[in-house]
Amino acid sequence: MRQIDTFPTNRIGNLEYCAGRVFPFGATITDGGVNFSVFSREATGCTLVLYHHGQDKPFVEIPFQETFRIGNVYSMMVFGIPIETTEYGYRFDGPYDPQKGLLFDKRQVLLDPYAKSVSGRTVWGKKTGRQKQFLHRGQFIREDYDWEGDKPLEISPGELVIYELHVRSFTKMADDVRFKGTYTGIAEKIPYLKKLGVNCVELMPIFAFDEFENAREVDGRQLLNYWGYSTVDFFAPKAGYAAAAPFGMEADELKHMIRKLHQNGIEVILDVVFNHTAEGNENGPAISYRGIDNRTYYLLTPEGYYYNFSGCGNTMNCNHPVVRNVVLDCLRYWVSAYHVDGFRFDLASILSRDEDGTPMINPPLLDSIAHDAVLGKSLLIAEAWDAAGLYQVGSFPAFGRWSEWNGKYRDCLRRFIKGGAECAPELYHRIRGSNDLYDCRKSTASVNFVTCHDGFTLCDLVSYNDKHNEANGEDNRDGSNDNCSWNCGIEGETDNPEILALRFRQMKNLFTILLTSRGIPMLLSGDEFANTQWGNNNAYCQDNEISWLDWSLLDRNRALFDYVSRLIAFRKVHPVLTADSYDFGYNRTGYPELSFHGTTAWDLDESAPGLCFAYMFAEDHVKYGTKKDCFLYIAVNAHWEEHRFSLPVVPKGLQWKLAFESGGLSADPGREKKLPDPSAVLLAPRSTAVLVAG
Repeated sequence: MRQIDTFPTNRIGNLEYCAGRVFPFGATITDGGVNFSVFSREATGCTLVLYHHGQDKPFVEIPFQETFRIGNVYSMMVFGIPIETTEYGYRFDGPYDPQKGLLFDKRQVLLDPYAKSVSGRTVWGKKTGRQKQFLHRGQFIREDYDWEGDKPLEISPGELVIYELHVRSFTKMADDVRFKGTYTGIAEKIPYLKKLGVNCVELMPIFAFDEFENAREVDGRQLLNYWGYSTVDFFAPKAGYAAAAPFGMEADELKHMIRKLHQNGIEVILDVVFNHTAEGNENGPAISYRGIDNRTYYLLTPEGYYYNFSGCGNTMNCNHPVVRNVVLDCLRYWVSAYHVDGFRFDLASILSRDEDGTPMINPPLLDSIAHDAVLGKSLLIAEAWDAAGLYQVGSFPAFGRWSEWNGKYRDCLRRFIKGGAECAPELYHRIRGSNDLYDCRKSTASVNFVTCHDGFTLCDLVSYNDKHNEANGEDNRDGSNDNCSWNCGIEGETDNPEILALRFRQMKNLFTILLTSRGIPMLLSGDEFANTQWGNNNAYCQDNEISWLDWSLLDRNRALFDYVSRLIAFRKVHPVLTADSYDFGYNRTGYPELSFHGTTAWDLDESAPGLCFAYMFAEDHVKYGTKKDCFLYIAVNAHWEEHRFSLPVVPKGLQWKLAFESGGLSADPGREKKLPDPSAVLLAPRSTAVLVAG
């Protein structure tokens, strides 16, 4: 590490400065001053630019002296900066030759790639006076938050029930929340999360982004970059999600939220976007990376254009050693400084591409993340595909660590439940934890889900045959056309009691299978009380009632919430459901740990299409540390007619009892009830049941 002089060697106005330390990158408050360190391989010069908060013109610019550069890193220590009221950026000088990918322009003031706070968007949806020439500028963070002994929870992956939510959407319409649409708002909703039973929240992107990117007005409604999958800065939290951001406290507010969640046994994982940035294609703005070192940070064609494997205009050069270190530094920072428990990587297949876009067998970035010392206990989840057709579900380079969003689980279960008999043989594998995909790993490699932010909500999945994205202003061309959905007989809203009953039965069926499958289950926030987006399956731009959770539906659909929460509780008390192995052979109970059945016990051709089947878990009390052996039997009838299921004979002294029934009218799901016929159960059309013997 390079040592700075005891005293500054230069003065400009009220500031003193000297050569700084190379590491860490970014702006670090230390030794009574601020250490600035920034990388650029091809720049010929760099200047530090300092602003008073909110001002258009800088109050000082300090060029980095040649003696302040070591290798390709410019570093400088500055004393006397008023930390709370100063913003900063950099100018980089160098060649401008777009055909060679060189885009240096010393007239531009650029954001530090390692900035821990970004100014200018402290209040969500509020434009600044300098909107026309808006600049993202860095601010300084004091790393002095009192964690009171908190650390990441390190819950066993098999025990997780993940709940995906959007920070703003989750509480924007919640009457019992004071600070709506904020990190604090999530903390206010912790009692609800605990009652539901989830123990991990997955936050849609909270890295700094600009909600006004590509903003427009459609039918009198302003559309924004609402989801935030367009990163401006990897190290800074989205200030507009913090009630305290106008006071410079967004970092502390986020940390407080995480600490409160941890105190209540709930992990926090972040949806991170390293595959592209907000700088877009050749016509996009120069915010940071493009003007600092374009050829290092992005994948470029031989003609200097951007490869677009992300579908968003550019692709980060993630396996370049420098960019790889940026990603690793970022992840380490969020784990160490914010105590996050893990990450879900958007379009993660891009992270396996080489500099010319070729998929790599052993991508160094994915390898480095998997084996990093600081990330050793962090949950790593890949969205194992990208926008250019690289689909790696089941074949993602996992290095023994990575889990995957299992898109095959989602598609198979959706098709089967609406009547796809041909999907049955595949569904058996999905329920096992997708052993056909992950047999060299564990079942926790599979993150099972039916819905997520991208697509229909669960209510809409059973209410619409087609997407209805007209409000997005793209003539309904955007969003997926392949939703595997079924409206149950009427498109959209209806007061038909038979249709409504069928829809709620179908939602319960999907939850039943999801929460009794091996793997890590993930729920989309609001699905547990039938939240709707009125058929919009791509609400990326909708900062309004389309995206906001309608909490009035919780009281209206309380029976669905009770069903889901008690099913989650049921999963938690039966470790045979949360185990991560594929050992389904006979155990001490004398039965296979997992077996599949037809309407007749022990009689099922697993290679044949079908709409009726059952599966039974035999929970060995010695293996799982429970008080006694227990048997779980889940019957599935996706047929439009009722069917009688004969039950497997269980050891003497045990008797089957009904715990959950999606087609019944019981208001007390989870409470075991005697069967009229202890040897069989009759399932209504399109329904499921969970039985227990133990």
